[in-house]
Amino acid sequence: MRVKGLAHDHVALRGRGVLLRVPRQSQFALSAAKNLAYQAACFERVSAGGQAPRLHGTLAPQQRIPMGALLVDYIEGRPPRLPQDLAALAACMARVHALPLPQERAPLAVHTDPVGGAMAEIEAQALYLDDAGLSRAARSEIEAELSWARDFQKTPGGEQPVTLVLTDTHPGNFLIDAQGQAIVVDLEKALYGSPGTDLAHATIYSSTTWDTDTWADLSLEEVADFYREYLSRLDPAMAARLRPWLVPLRRITMLRAITWCVKWKVLHRATRLDSKHKAASTEDWSAENTEAALIAHVAGRVAEYLNAATLRRMRAEWLDEPGLAAMI
Repeated sequence: MRVKGLAHDHVALRGRGVLLRVPRQSQFALSAAKNLAYQAACFERVSAGGQAPRLHGTLAPQQRIPMGALLVDYIEGRPPRLPQDLAALAACMARVHALPLPQERAPLAVHTDPVGGAMAEIEAQALYLDDAGLSRAARSEIEAELSWARDFQKTPGGEQPVTLVLTDTHPGNFLIDAQGQAIVVDLEKALYGSPGTDLAHATIYSSTTWDTDTWADLSLEEVADFYREYLSRLDPAMAARLRPWLVPLRRITMLRAITWCVKWKVLHRATRLDSKHKAASTEDWSAENTEAALIAHVAGRVAEYLNAATLRRMRAEWLDEPGLAAMI
């Protein structure tokens, strides 16, 4: 199938209603075998609510298929159209977040402190800031958000809901089926954390303009409508607990996305990792892993998101008045 992402290839098996999902790397820096087990658990748990393809089996990592492969349902559908399909995305996420929490949550990661869990990833990615060749103005915008996030992490706050979350919810990771329901088809980073992360990542500018098939520049009112639609689908008590966290988690999720861009800008110049079926970590952002056209697209997106004007525009959601918090 057409290559759209940096982490997987997909091979449709004609007439079978299934496809092979073939990882190229682990974004969580896992070994090939552990990455395969993690992804299998993601599909099993999210598909339990009918919001993802079912898992049929796996192919173990080996020399010819270094990262192994997963056999999952082939989903017939079209890319989401924004803002029209935002309600369908909200409904999909609400159903995932309502799934009962299992007693045994391994191998999925558990962020009982969702802010701390996200900040650990952000701080690791921020280590690449010095080598990313950013403008002084762009660096200043990122440093200002980092300063806020570090202070927020230290500030005592109320407890927020922890559920099964998808974490990588940019609209290109969903398909809309014949009934108008959204199905999440790219699952490798699910974990137990804050629903606010999923809502943010689905609608921040760096997500809605990432994939050419789902490109949209959402207005603040359209974003607020999405949040209100999602909250209307929750138990009122859970909605009340989650509401104060929505904008702070949006800021942290934006920072996670932007510092990933910083990291990719540095690491995509590296040489591809060999013998992945034997490696302790298979994280590998090398441009050698995929076709030049996709790398050029990603490089263009990263350049825009690391532009000072774009960063300031994204931050305007909470720095300018009226801000998003007042609208939801």
